[in-house]
Amino acid sequence: MDIDDEKRILDEESTINAAFQEILDIYLASQHRRKVELITKAFNFARQAHKGVRRNSGEPYIMHPLAVTRIVCAEIGLGSTSICAALLHDVVEDTDYTVEDIRNLFGDKIARIVDGLTKISGGVFGLQASEQAENFKKLLLTMSEDIRVILIKIADRLHNMRTLEFMPVNKQYKIAGETLYIYAPIAYRLGLSRIKTELENLSFRYEHPEEYSRIEKKIERTQQERDVLYHEFTSPICDGLDRMGYKYHIIGRVKSPYSIWNKMQKKHVAFEDIYDILAVRIIFTPREGEDENNECFKIYNTITKLYNAHPDRLRDWVNKPRANGYRALHATFMSKRGEWIEVQIRSERMNEVAEQGIAAHWKYKAQGEENSADEQLDNWLHTIKEILDDPQPNALDFLDTIKLNLYATEIFVFTPKGEIKTMPQNCTALDLAYSIHTFLGNHCIGAKVNHKLVPLNHVLKSGDQVEILTSNSQHIDASWLTFVTTAKARAKIQAALRRQQRILQRDGEEKLTEFLQKEDLMSHSNNIEKVWKLHKLKSREELLEALGGGKITLGNEDKDALLGNKKFRFQLFPFFGKKENDGNEEHKAEQFESVDRKHPIKLTDETLHSSYIIADCCSPIPGDDILGYYDEEKHIVIHKRNCPVANTLKSSHGDRILAANWDTHRTLYFQVPILMKGIDGFGVLNEITTLLSQQLNITIQKLTIEGHDGIFEGTVWVNVHDVEEVRNICDSLKKIKNIQTIARID
Repeated sequence: MDIDDEKRILDEESTINAAFQEILDIYLASQHRRKVELITKAFNFARQAHKGVRRNSGEPYIMHPLAVTRIVCAEIGLGSTSICAALLHDVVEDTDYTVEDIRNLFGDKIARIVDGLTKISGGVFGLQASEQAENFKKLLLTMSEDIRVILIKIADRLHNMRTLEFMPVNKQYKIAGETLYIYAPIAYRLGLSRIKTELENLSFRYEHPEEYSRIEKKIERTQQERDVLYHEFTSPICDGLDRMGYKYHIIGRVKSPYSIWNKMQKKHVAFEDIYDILAVRIIFTPREGEDENNECFKIYNTITKLYNAHPDRLRDWVNKPRANGYRALHATFMSKRGEWIEVQIRSERMNEVAEQGIAAHWKYKAQGEENSADEQLDNWLHTIKEILDDPQPNALDFLDTIKLNLYATEIFVFTPKGEIKTMPQNCTALDLAYSIHTFLGNHCIGAKVNHKLVPLNHVLKSGDQVEILTSNSQHIDASWLTFVTTAKARAKIQAALRRQQRILQRDGEEKLTEFLQKEDLMSHSNNIEKVWKLHKLKSREELLEALGGGKITLGNEDKDALLGNKKFRFQLFPFFGKKENDGNEEHKAEQFESVDRKHPIKLTDETLHSSYIIADCCSPIPGDDILGYYDEEKHIVIHKRNCPVANTLKSSHGDRILAANWDTHRTLYFQVPILMKGIDGFGVLNEITTLLSQQLNITIQKLTIEGHDGIFEGTVWVNVHDVEEVRNICDSLKKIKNIQTIARID
């Protein structure tokens, strides 16, 4: 070993020891019980187990468990059991040690958490849909048994996202998509708002680096203007709080790049049109003998004497906390500059819960203080267990069912007896019925909302008083799935439909067997396939269900098909001649086999339509952030990276994702719709068409425009070469006096 190697090893040892000492210092400064010896033992064990192994970044592997442990300790606020489990979380997966070894050395609690983390190792999602479902179920099962498992898993994912630059680009898209699709919502649901925001921003940064950079620069450029607004707005508030004798501090919160971009996409607006980028947070120390809930409203009243409050923007999360335990009073005030500014009022304890989520609940619960949020969390975990009791065969349906309520905003409704029920926003009367009891949901025929009769799909609003109406003759209908919004309702309806399907298939099996025996025919799979194809069905299961439900009956046609009648043989086995595009299909298969998945594929003018399929769901054009997905037919389909379909694919089939870049030279045209809104007036349409056709020389494929009450809204479909050309068109259209909003839409 030469001197350089020795120096490198000594430097690494020093870095490792310093990282561990930092964790101990943070732990000793907390209010947790002192178990330094146990934590040191776990560190030394993990260090030895991972000795000689390195990460993709080149650093010693032990730096990853140390980084995860620091997040668990400093950013989530967990204690010694979680710290030990975080240090050991990769030992069983990556080394020869077993869970039993961990149990013998560190006890059952730590071993159980490490076992739960090992079961969901390598990300939530596997190569196959069935693996994905199983891994995700394991995550939820372990989460419902010990919430610390998912908290450590979120910390693990956060560190992986922080070091994502060392992964291949296609893996970056997979991991970022998976993070945005499921980990960020779970972090939100557990009250980890700061971690949720960082996960979203990191995902955004890797999937849309140019957009991320552009928004960051715009935030930076407008910072000075916001600083002036912040000081003008908060100075009178500080004076008022000082007179009241409060100990407090006020901070300005700037909307995150992802949150800004997401709003731009959903609202079809530009950065300059987003007016709630700045918010103000007041964090106060409760005065002795005062109720902190009441103090929030006292501070609110003080601010109302300075500024006008928005009548519809008061959110009382103080007396009715969100399901994740978040408590604060939100109000929006009009500044002297004529801009709306949201003010969040929190006590120190409320702020700690907002930052550390469930971990802070444990802290205060351990001190003997009960919180309604604990009951909310228990109810949510109970719902997870109920859904797991009804396994769903389709992995994506299962994932979406769970994900439904992770980001949902809560509303409060009342039972006929005046009891409060917390429900997700946009829920229906049927959702409420299922939340009370499965039997009530299965037999629900409608409801009375505020004493008025409403149908099953009636959307509830906060403050509604709801009485569920039932009938024993009611039967579950598949159409219910089109309007329910809660995970529990969807899971229970799907479970009941599957039970109905099984009954119909059993009856259909009996009818099919009886028919085959009567006609003295074999019941092998080829014969049954001929029958379901004859009736234009998709599978044996569909055939049995149709037979059981009486939708079809077996007769002479089926007998002829099975005996080999030429007429039906032709129907079942048509001539498979060479298709016109067979050459193209062969080319795509060859092109697929030659793809180097570690490097981005290049989309050129020549190969764009011959080698790839442009997805209809998002219609990407040159300049869009894109990725490739190779499907079961070995076609490479090109999606926008933020396409909802692509987000699902990243989460369910991440290993089929390919990095992709444009290499086009403005020889091809793409049709793009552009949305326009503004003040209706004489000659507006003429100005639009003149600008596009004569000044910009753009071909208009289609134009629709409609005016109501002095406002117009229209969409123009134009032929363009790339995104840059779309931006130029939008910038030019904005200069037309009457146009207020311009946006490209999918």
